[in-house]
Amino acid sequence: MNQQQSRYIAIEGVIGVGKTTLARLLQPHYNATVLLEVFEENPFLAKFYADRERYAFQTQIFFLLSRYHQQHQAVPEALQRGWLISDYTFAKDELFAWLNLKGDELAMYGRVHAALGEKIPDPDLIVYLRASHEVLMRRIALRDRPYERDMDPNYIRELAVAYEAWLSNLKDIPVLTIDTDELDFLANKDDLTYVIEQIDGALNELQPVVSGGKQGRMSRLLEQGNLTAYQQFHQQTDVGDGPDTDLFLNYISLIEDMGLLAGALTKIWREGRELAQNGRFPSTNDAYELAISHSREALRTKMADLLVRIFKLANYAGIDLEQAYQEKLAHTITGNSSAPDHT
Repeated sequence: MNQQQSRYIAIEGVIGVGKTTLARLLQPHYNATVLLEVFEENPFLAKFYADRERYAFQTQIFFLLSRYHQQHQAVPEALQRGWLISDYTFAKDELFAWLNLKGDELAMYGRVHAALGEKIPDPDLIVYLRASHEVLMRRIALRDRPYERDMDPNYIRELAVAYEAWLSNLKDIPVLTIDTDELDFLANKDDLTYVIEQIDGALNELQPVVSGGKQGRMSRLLEQGNLTAYQQFHQQTDVGDGPDTDLFLNYISLIEDMGLLAGALTKIWREGRELAQNGRFPSTNDAYELAISHSREALRTKMADLLVRIFKLANYAGIDLEQAYQEKLAHTITGNSSAPDHT
């Protein structure tokens, strides 16, 4: 295993299978950051378990937005520091939607999930903990969470079937399945060692990016280093991943990214003003330069997010960005600031 390369491991499985327990136990072995799913903050969860049909949409949208806000910045930041272990994946949220929503609610949820999911990195490996229905129900009863007391046992059966179907059709992320009926990795060190050996073996089998195939083609596009190549890269990625190509939704995402950039710039402006008022800098520009240096990495990320969104919008609108930019520059050079009218 390459200890120098950051890895992102996500633990998955049906409610009560032991995802959070295992994530915490793995943390010291891999010296990893642990990202845990937050259930208790969802105000609809207890009502959902009592009346799934009535409260499914509210519950699902709340989880989707809270998981997005948790992972959007936390995952990239954690991977910059080293390894990351999470007790859930952002992608699995869609599994619950397929199970609980229907009709227009499912369609609307799918569009929002696709737009948000583009910004969330996938794990390098999913560790799927499997258990029989009887074991799952016993573990759920033992932990005795108040909002799970009215849970329908048939829902757990349906969820297990949905997990198996989802993971069997997952193409882009390796999945390691571990049967846990006979394992107690919290109380038995040998069981934990067994699980770690299975994970290490799966990680050792992960392949680096190769020069052939789709990954190779996309890598070569990036190496060209021009607007057309970057735009083609995102076009190929979108076709492969199947995200929503709705112009309006992507425009909303662009506005959101602009808001994040505005927030970072506002923070810099406030810091620069405070530094300038302290009188320790020969000029206001020096104060702002120091403030910028403190947030430059955050600015880089947010500006890159804006570029990605622009490339996608151009693809969905059928616009060649490089040609449009060259025409803009040509008219700037000739002194005509207006763009040509192609209508």
